[in-house]
Amino acid sequence: MRPDLLFYGKGNLCDFFEHRKLELKREVEGLDSNYILTVSEEDFCQYLITKYSLRSPEIHEDKTYVYDQKEVDVDVSKDPMRAIFYRKEPFYIKGVQITVAVPFEGDGELFQYRPSTYTSNPPRGEIRGQEIFLIYTTANYDAEKLKHTYSGDLNEIKRYLGWVKRDVNNFNKELEFFVRQFVAQRKKKLLADIGLVSSLGIPIKRREDMPTTYTIPSIRKKPKFEPPRVSGETFKPEPTLALEEYENILEMVYNMALIMERSPRTFSKLKEEEIRDHFLMMLNAHYEGQATGETFNYGGKTDILIRVEGKNVFIAECKFWKGEKKLVEAIDQLLGYTSWRDTKTAILLFNKNQDFSLVLAKIDPAVKSHYCYKRDWNLKSNKLKSETIFSYVLHQPEDINREVILTTMAFNVPK
Repeated sequence: MRPDLLFYGKGNLCDFFEHRKLELKREVEGLDSNYILTVSEEDFCQYLITKYSLRSPEIHEDKTYVYDQKEVDVDVSKDPMRAIFYRKEPFYIKGVQITVAVPFEGDGELFQYRPSTYTSNPPRGEIRGQEIFLIYTTANYDAEKLKHTYSGDLNEIKRYLGWVKRDVNNFNKELEFFVRQFVAQRKKKLLADIGLVSSLGIPIKRREDMPTTYTIPSIRKKPKFEPPRVSGETFKPEPTLALEEYENILEMVYNMALIMERSPRTFSKLKEEEIRDHFLMMLNAHYEGQATGETFNYGGKTDILIRVEGKNVFIAECKFWKGEKKLVEAIDQLLGYTSWRDTKTAILLFNKNQDFSLVLAKIDPAVKSHYCYKRDWNLKSNKLKSETIFSYVLHQPEDINREVILTTMAFNVPK
């Protein structure tokens, strides 16, 4: 095997993909269970996807340059056009060696693996850093022939890179599903372990040598990828509201608000607390009196609170629209009430005096300006696909891994 063959030296690209997944699994399985259970699952998945995704090389042909030119001895014993009487030994004459550097972006290690589509004669070159070096040695000073050879080599490399890109794109698409499935399975297994130990009824004493935080590993290849940090607290199972039930609550709230919009005579004179009471009556019809208003919770009072078996599962605030600043203050207020991990919340905004389209345009930027905003959230229910409904993931002020789903629903209340 020639040492300068590209797309060949370390085997098949599909084997490299499987090895990369194995490295990912080892990293996840090597982490402290407390870290896996405490860290934001979405943040952790995004970290793994970013770290283990691959970027197919893309060459910058317009930035190609001659890296080196030097005089060398060239063996011409195999050249039939030269008058050489003894061809069993090398016959050297002075020639020139030209090295052309072709810069590229992407993962250079992919030049060492054979894609699923390939030829029996792969292109040649050397990878040094982020450049491909094409080396030409000749004793015939034929510039046109050299240009033709270089053009052919470059086209062959680009053809191979097209095959590599197709394989890499497929791998990256599959990686997200693989990561989410594996992390969820790992978390489920660890939770089952906790449940099994708890069911024994034997007191648990935490080992003194167990780490309370996760030390970020050094990553030589891509140091910019760092796993999300967690606090030193020990994970404790907490109550959560199923997403399906959360969306069911939002649908009930949305339907009640639509009734208000369509009944201007009945609801136009109501105050915030009176509007809230209508939502409470509707929710209590479904939750057997477990929806309450102005209930003390954690850091203050909240407008709507649903408690099941003594546990808070839904928290909401009712507010008249008074500008972006007041919306941000309402988010602060709502976050002050939350005390559980994975809390489900809502802010119900009622507009009376301003252009409703203008109000809708201001909601999204206002929420995203909050220092606890993390990312957007997509509700699955088709009934909640509306330009007046906005969903986000925020974090609690004290801990970035304690996430809060916030849905803001805006309604135009008649004057």
